Amino acid sequence: MDIQIIAAEKPLMAQARPRKPAPFLPMSRAEMDALGWDACDIVLVTGDAYVDHPSFGMAIIGRLLEAQGFRVGIIAQPDWQSAEPFRALGKPKVFFGVTGGNMDSMVNRYTADRRIRSDDAYTAGGEGGKRPDRCTIVYAQRCREAFKDVPIVLGGIEASLRRIAHYDYWSDKVRRSVLADAKADLLLYGNAERAVVEVAQRLAAGEAPRELDDVRGVALFRRVPEDYTELHADDLDSADEGATRQKGATVIRLPALEQVEQDKEAYARASRVLHRESNPGNARPLVQRHGDRDLWLNPPPIPLTSDEMDAVYDLPYARAPHPSYGDAKIPAWDMIKFSVTIMRGCFGGCTFCSITEHEGRIIQNRSEGSILREIEKIRDKTPGFTGVISDIGGPTANMYRMACKDPKVEAACRRPSCVFPEICPNLNTSHDDLIRLYRKVRETKGIKKVMVASGVRYDLAVESPEYIKELVTHHVGGYLKIAPEHTERGPLDKMMKPGIGAYNKFKRMFDEAAERAGKKYYLIPYFIAAHPGTTDEDMMNLALWLKKNRYRADQVQTFLPSPMATATAMYHTGVNPLRGVRHGGSDKVEAIKGLRQRRLHKAFLRYHDPDNWPVLREALIEMGRRDLIGSQPHQLVPAHQPPGTGKAAGTRRPVRPGGKTQKFTTKGLRVMK
Repeated sequence: MDIQIIAAEKPLMAQARPRKPAPFLPMSRAEMDALGWDACDIVLVTGDAYVDHPSFGMAIIGRLLEAQGFRVGIIAQPDWQSAEPFRALGKPKVFFGVTGGNMDSMVNRYTADRRIRSDDAYTAGGEGGKRPDRCTIVYAQRCREAFKDVPIVLGGIEASLRRIAHYDYWSDKVRRSVLADAKADLLLYGNAERAVVEVAQRLAAGEAPRELDDVRGVALFRRVPEDYTELHADDLDSADEGATRQKGATVIRLPALEQVEQDKEAYARASRVLHRESNPGNARPLVQRHGDRDLWLNPPPIPLTSDEMDAVYDLPYARAPHPSYGDAKIPAWDMIKFSVTIMRGCFGGCTFCSITEHEGRIIQNRSEGSILREIEKIRDKTPGFTGVISDIGGPTANMYRMACKDPKVEAACRRPSCVFPEICPNLNTSHDDLIRLYRKVRETKGIKKVMVASGVRYDLAVESPEYIKELVTHHVGGYLKIAPEHTERGPLDKMMKPGIGAYNKFKRMFDEAAERAGKKYYLIPYFIAAHPGTTDEDMMNLALWLKKNRYRADQVQTFLPSPMATATAMYHTGVNPLRGVRHGGSDKVEAIKGLRQRRLHKAFLRYHDPDNWPVLREALIEMGRRDLIGSQPHQLVPAHQPPGTGKAAGTRRPVRPGGKTQKFTTKGLRVMK
């Protein structure tokens, strides 16, 4: 049964005015002419190559607006050096929609060490450099230059995660809302189907963007209405944090841009309040001063019902890249073309992850019928399909149809996670619907294998031995990726992740199920280095655990402070926003910021690599753990160094002008060469 905490005023497709769908949404005047269009109503500008498939945001929004009767064109990865490419489809009659693409453009372009990536999975040929830094801002400004009087609406994950004043890791400073920098009219955050339909209809009817201040999921600049009561979360000397419930219309005032720029506790307070006001059932509007203007954020969108999710995924997608790309491979398309999304959202609340900030905690599910129809389309229409569904799931593989047992409790809840510090007793953790779905998919004609490639939430899986049996017997191919992230309680608490005991329990159940099925399957655990709240000793203990369990990580993940994530607030401020924030009463967090310490933590994860042994030896000596240097099984790194090794990036100190080596300090130890 599909339970909604609160009902939308009208179904998503209530006012649909279907027109004959275009084979692909046009990217050129010639395609518009072939469709008989003299103009587009809406032009979507995106930082990704245009793939007409529901795994790509611009395709979902474009096809949804098409179903509402609008003529929609796409400008994908335009040359941003001038405004001319933004005039390619002419002047849109209703608005420009601007998105950075499926990823934040800075995360897409730079590594955790701020190095430029050489490739881009969302570009034809995998070529890097096809989008500018902070492309939502650049594209919006070019759209304004191209046609000054056309409304500009921002959307997508880049806009969503930068909707208020936010810390930007790549410039190492707090930036104002992307809406201000882009000089756009509106910003739609989260999964914006409801908002974009209402915005399009009302703009087309002649309303001005400033009049759309009642649409959920919309951010815009406006004054606080006189009939609203302001709750002052910007008072850092108060423990109240604006949490008091009052009758009548209320808005919570976040610390202002200038305040969060100068006061890190104010930044942490703003982050804490924004995350607390994220439940569509009880969230209140937020307002944040930017100079002489107020940035207003309406409460989050109402989650889609299963019928509405089905309608979105049943739209007439071409399910292929636009023909203009020819035979060029688009890596992101190759990765997902045989996979199926069955749900959205995540109630895990991991602090380093941006899923909750964008998609929300409420799980939005597709029906079995819709999922099976898509699988049949993959089977019948996708070239190269061999009968193997490469992945079936969503942000998390096994949250399908999970929800709070009581909709009233769900609507009132302010917990940032349903599974931390332990699984909430009000959460329905049954995997029965998911098991039934797996079986129906396997029974579909022409389907040989259905894979669950990643994303299993193991603390939920251990609640259902039947699910683990089903998973291992039918849906794993050789190995399964899983993400315990760490072994030590300190960093795990800052991540809001379960203890390593839950992973150990899952591994035992996984191995037993594999043995019963006569399979040789393996778990591939993922871990994070340099997460806020992690000490050098924590990383040392993790390395010892890895060695004891005979894991050798080939690829490791260093914490990347993505915009708006709770862990990013910890990284920037040194304050824990999971607890109350006020002057003189905040919980402190150690942030790993120095490049040398970040690389040391990464080296612990790759303890087996001889190139890392010199820096690990020095660190262990300074930590008073010389006993871990040697060739015995309980020791971490050998005392000897093989010839030609020990030159890992970052193990040598930079040389200052004049030839003197630069000293560097990590937490708790001073390492000198």
